[in-house]
Amino acid sequence: MISDEVIKSPCILICVLDSDDSCQGCYRSAQEITDWSTLSTDDRKNVLVAVKDRYQQLNTHLLL
Repeated sequence: MISDEVIKSPCILICVLDSDDSCQGCYRSAQEITDWSTLSTDDRKNVLVAVKDRYQQLNTHLLL
């Protein structure tokens, strides 16, 4: 079955890269942001998994 699933960008319009080249708004790397429009659905899902991991690593003080 062919999927019509569209994975939207996680951008929240807070576009500031930190010293690790990670956006402080959406937690994607500069390369992931640049590549987003050409990524397959599976690749976008992989980026979102990495984003979730980065968020959790950088915000342990916020997680209960």
